[in-house]
Amino acid sequence: MLSTIKGLIRCEEERDGKEKWMGKKRRGDGCWNEKRNRLYRNRKELLLVVSFNIRVCLMYVPLMGFSNFMVYYWMSRYLESTWFIWVSQMNHIPMNIDYDKNKDWVSTQLHATCNVNQSLFNDWFTGHLNFQIEHHLFPTMPRHNYWKAAPLVKALCDKHGIEYKSKTLLGAFVDILHSLKESGEHWLEAYLHG
Repeated sequence: MLSTIKGLIRCEEERDGKEKWMGKKRRGDGCWNEKRNRLYRNRKELLLVVSFNIRVCLMYVPLMGFSNFMVYYWMSRYLESTWFIWVSQMNHIPMNIDYDKNKDWVSTQLHATCNVNQSLFNDWFTGHLNFQIEHHLFPTMPRHNYWKAAPLVKALCDKHGIEYKSKTLLGAFVDILHSLKESGEHWLEAYLHG
């Protein structure tokens, strides 16, 4: 994300410099081509999503009827989004990351997140996002390989005295509820007495 932002800033700076030097905008500029290609890829991805939804409709509407299909479709979308919120936030929300403590990058990643204990169910249910520490340290690594990196990261943490946090799935969900309750109390206090 940061490299993409830096790249876009660099493109804009190059474009501005060329415009000042040449006195006009060049259409063959490489950065503009990159942006056009990125827009094309986004359009192509959107078309894939739309075509997938159309295929799902064509497959299920004759079997279920339109109204039953709509109930099924929106219920599955709701469950999927709710699942994603719980799974992605169980490793982040409960962590104490109020302000930057000027630590190195690895220590900051380990302080900002935690893992959920590994089991076949947890790996399946979370889609291997129960290895959130490894996900933060190696974001481009395929998720199904996080369990291989976990013992190495844990050994590195033990060697340098950094806490490697891991908890149960139920404990992670309870922590979300506690942090939401605490946040709600702060908002209520600000609303009533602010």
